[in-house]
Amino acid sequence: MRRLLVALCLLTAALWAAPAFAQARSQLGPLCTTDTTPPDQMIDACNKIVALKVFKGEQLATIYFWRAVGWNKKGDYSKVIADTTEAIRLQPSQAVYNLRGSAYYDKGDYDIAIADFDDALKLGPPDGTIFHNRGNAWRGKGDYAKAIADYDATIKLQPKSTFSFQNRGIAKEALGDLDGALADINQAIRLDPTLPQPLINRTAIWRVRGDLDRAIADASEAIRLAKEKPPTNIMTPPNSVRISGYVHRALAYEAKGDYAHARDDYKATLAIVAPDAGSKANQATAKVRLSLVTDALTPIPRDAPSPVTQPAPQQTGAAPAPSPAPATPGKRLALVIGNGAYAHVKALPNPANDARAVARSLRNIGFTVSEGIDLDRAAMQRVTRDFLREAARAQVALVYYAGHGVQVDGRNYLIPVDVELKPGAGMTEAMIDMDTIMAGLDDQVRTNILIFDACRNNPMAQQVAAAGTNRGIEGASGLAAPTSLGAGATLGAGTLIAFATAPGQVALDGEGANSPFSAALSRHLGTPGLEVQQMLTRVRAEVVSSTKNKQVPWSNSSLLGEVYLAEK
Repeated sequence: MRRLLVALCLLTAALWAAPAFAQARSQLGPLCTTDTTPPDQMIDACNKIVALKVFKGEQLATIYFWRAVGWNKKGDYSKVIADTTEAIRLQPSQAVYNLRGSAYYDKGDYDIAIADFDDALKLGPPDGTIFHNRGNAWRGKGDYAKAIADYDATIKLQPKSTFSFQNRGIAKEALGDLDGALADINQAIRLDPTLPQPLINRTAIWRVRGDLDRAIADASEAIRLAKEKPPTNIMTPPNSVRISGYVHRALAYEAKGDYAHARDDYKATLAIVAPDAGSKANQATAKVRLSLVTDALTPIPRDAPSPVTQPAPQQTGAAPAPSPAPATPGKRLALVIGNGAYAHVKALPNPANDARAVARSLRNIGFTVSEGIDLDRAAMQRVTRDFLREAARAQVALVYYAGHGVQVDGRNYLIPVDVELKPGAGMTEAMIDMDTIMAGLDDQVRTNILIFDACRNNPMAQQVAAAGTNRGIEGASGLAAPTSLGAGATLGAGTLIAFATAPGQVALDGEGANSPFSAALSRHLGTPGLEVQQMLTRVRAEVVSSTKNKQVPWSNSSLLGEVYLAEK
């Protein structure tokens, strides 16, 4: 961004040299158009200049640009977009397109961001800053090859571009090239050892390799640097570096079993104002994991019975969920739940059979499976929380659910067998929020696979009709596409989510002992050498055929490379 600001500064110098209102401009101009001005002062000065109604065209566009810079410092990306859009209307420029594209990037709108960066490159000569920012947007979309190509272009133009080396390393890590990733991130640290961001990204590599002490050391140094000298780059969302540092160190502490330090870091993560989509995703994860590690630290009352791991592979009804075996690095864990014996809504005959079939297939390929059949809310919460806690030290975490599911205001919920809605009762409090599961698993160093054979009909229609029309459910068939976590972030890196049917559609329970989706899934799960997305493609084809096109399974992936559930 620095090179792009130079041209705006030159225009600014000419702008304040105009004769009219010289005294006012001499005071307001530098405050509005100096990138080191505190944001509130910058915005106030720019507001006063706009109110003068003296400038038009390119000069007014410059004022809108600098006010957008102030909003960007505050993390108010909607106002950044509004001001840069007005500046583009008055006088398009590389700097303005770049700033607006960066704001769209920070909001998670990657396609729009890429379009703005493309327009910026069309307006002027090749610019390393814009290539770098477009690379970030490609990386946000999961297109790591295009991201690396843009970082390469930046490094060619700017051989000492610290952040391009860092982000190229992140993209290489996503493609499984850990050695290449480490080399790039080490180069970024050599170029500028005062920057915390490369250390945070090296923390992730140490975590992937299981070197938790190095991960904690790097994250600690990154947090120290971020506190000592907050990033001044106007493209870095305020507080985002500290949030990232705390959550990475917390995850390393948790994987090490140091729950007390993990708890403290999760609390620190949540105490900071989150300005951008990535920070909100980190806080969504921190909120769930804080609850989990707090449970782990809570002492068992003296008169309470000692916890005993039950030998049976499943439990039914309200019985306590068996604790999964302690996870070790590289371990593959699965949580399998089948709910069909509903007491107050329409019962389903097949989920128990579906869950048992899928659990058996997973055990056959080496997964440690925690299995639950016909769980009430308390048991469903317990087994889910046990699984999320153990997943902190797993390499692959898989969740399978069969039963009723529903969307409320765009959020998806899984339904325990004891759910009973009454007029005036809080509907969502009786169910399990899918966003909570997704946030608890969101961690780029682990592969997460979530499979839901739910939304088999709308089980709540009668109760909702009796309770009134304010619950926002009667018009929502099936489940919503999980484009975001509850805090507004995109689907976490390293995650695949699959539904038995397309968003908003209804899945079939089936005529036989299993649903069409689960029958196909259990058959293909154990196919040796079949990559997981290829496996789901086969499942989709079989379901479409067996249901005569009535049901089309759907999936969304941000996996960081190929994943094989059964060995090649």
